[in-house]
Amino acid sequence: MSSIKKLAGQTFWYGFSNIFGRFINYLLTPLLTGIYSSEQYGDISILFAYASFLNIIFTYGMETAYFRFNNLYKESDVYNTGLCTLILTTILFTVMLMVPVPAVASFMKLGNHPEFVKWVLWIVALDTLAVLPFSKLRFESRPRKFAFIKITNILINVGMVLFFLVLCKGDYERNANSPWALIYNPSINIGYVFLANLIASAITILLLAKELLAFRPSINTALLREMLIYTAPLIIVGFGGMINETIDRFMIVHRFPGTIAEAKSANGIYSANYKLALLIVLFIQAFRMGAEPFFFKQASAENAQKTYARVMKFFVLACCFCFLGVVLYMDIWKHFMGIRNHPEYLEGLKVVPVLMLAKIFLGIYYNLSIWYKITNNNLIGAYITIGGAIITLLINYFMIPYWGYMACAFATLACYGFMMISSYQLGQKYYPVSYPWKKLLAYVVICILLFFAHQLFKKFSPGIWWTHSFAAAEIMAFLLFVGRIEKKEFQNLPVVGKFFNVQR
Repeated sequence: MSSIKKLAGQTFWYGFSNIFGRFINYLLTPLLTGIYSSEQYGDISILFAYASFLNIIFTYGMETAYFRFNNLYKESDVYNTGLCTLILTTILFTVMLMVPVPAVASFMKLGNHPEFVKWVLWIVALDTLAVLPFSKLRFESRPRKFAFIKITNILINVGMVLFFLVLCKGDYERNANSPWALIYNPSINIGYVFLANLIASAITILLLAKELLAFRPSINTALLREMLIYTAPLIIVGFGGMINETIDRFMIVHRFPGTIAEAKSANGIYSANYKLALLIVLFIQAFRMGAEPFFFKQASAENAQKTYARVMKFFVLACCFCFLGVVLYMDIWKHFMGIRNHPEYLEGLKVVPVLMLAKIFLGIYYNLSIWYKITNNNLIGAYITIGGAIITLLINYFMIPYWGYMACAFATLACYGFMMISSYQLGQKYYPVSYPWKKLLAYVVICILLFFAHQLFKKFSPGIWWTHSFAAAEIMAFLLFVGRIEKKEFQNLPVVGKFFNVQR
């Protein structure tokens, strides 16, 4: 259990930086949706989706390769080889991708603002240079510095958005005689969101100076060859993952029935509601930060499979409580979408429960995927991801004209459900782990049933306080049920273990 406690401790810090930082960043959602129409917010989401695709190209799985080969080679050799390669390829990719910027902007229906695409490209380039320094912090078990830099990045990003869109924009619109009014240029419009991100990424590089200065420009060609062979399938995995996560933003614009303005508006509504899956997404990201190096270090341990199974159990339970915390209190979370100025965002709330369940499947898949990474079967992982991407593309292509953005939510659910089941079945063949899947499935099904019970109660509820009280009672009942079933497991956990003490 000590190894799980260590993972929990590191996940806390990674989680703290992600949850605190992203929650602060998430507070921008009502600001941005209040300032920008759903059509303009749709443009923002498309550009960030473009950044997600570029991240896969620029990093090409080097982060995972760093953790994998640190167990086989000297860490400094892996770090120097990986970072030197990333620097060279980042320069190459940035120069090459600057050429088709006008065509990319036209494809995204942003022909009047190709500079937005350039700014996103620079953000990706800077973020790529930070990938291995952040990985080094994770490998050396320095989550506090990792958390500090990540939170600082978010605070700067949010601060710059507030500076441009509240202070400068406010003074400009009031015709105030101030230097801030002179800074604001209305033609930049949504571009200030990307300028703020670019400034934050540049300062992050400065905060990682110590890790970057530890780099020595040298390449071990034999090691690099092995790393590239290892990462090649991960590029496919990454592309498939980004297709599953972001392609729906592009396809809504091109497949939604109606005008371009209506399609962009639908995209903005879907993207704003997509963010209500924030809690599970943040937890999954925090977990992956701690779990990836942890899983690789545990791979050679005698009881590795048992540890993986126990980690999975705690992970699914945490996701279940995140699910209930969001879907049972959507009456509260909906206010984070700027509905006062743009009530049209409310119509997209129906996608939230579907997306939340899909994210649980995704998190389980991330847990399961360790089998192909530690057994060097990344190509099988690529096939699984390709299968998921095909499902995503087919459902979105054929069903968006009929179901609108709801098709995107169901496509996400179907995709991650397929990937979860496929990874489990293949994993049991190549690296069997005794996951308590019947029990975990029961927990997820119970959460879904609690959601439907809550929806039924809302129809007959005399008021919102009764509805919220019923939601709290459901969460408490689920907690007591899980506590009774998992009492022996919980008693070994730090802090909360004393509440589940049992007689031996």
